[in-house]
Amino acid sequence: MNDANSPRNGAVFYVLDPRHTDPARLKREREKARKLRQSAWWQAKLRAGLCHYCGQKFKPAELTMDHVVPLARGGVSAQSNLVPACKACNSGKKLSTPAEDAFAQLERERRERGIVFPEPEDES
Repeated sequence: MNDANSPRNGAVFYVLDPRHTDPARLKREREKARKLRQSAWWQAKLRAGLCHYCGQKFKPAELTMDHVVPLARGGVSAQSNLVPACKACNSGKKLSTPAEDAFAQLERERRERGIVFPEPEDES
């Protein structure tokens, strides 16, 4: 599996592409994020006070800048990939992507409804 490996004791392990974790690339992207934190665009996001993930209202100082697609997973520091998040949501998200979060939610709903998929037959 290329992204998230099978959970072990509830943990998820990621295989990271070395191109995305290159220290020089990460430094450049973090510098872009630092500049964006000073922008009127980001200040307006903070003043709105809403966490992108839970939708709760927070004081601007209680919000963090989150990369929707994490830098280590190939994300960039651009307005289209940056959202305000409360500390709890940001730290809980870790390295997951929106697609992984959506699939995890679908899986939870499937299990709650008791829907069971048959195991694939062994073709050997």
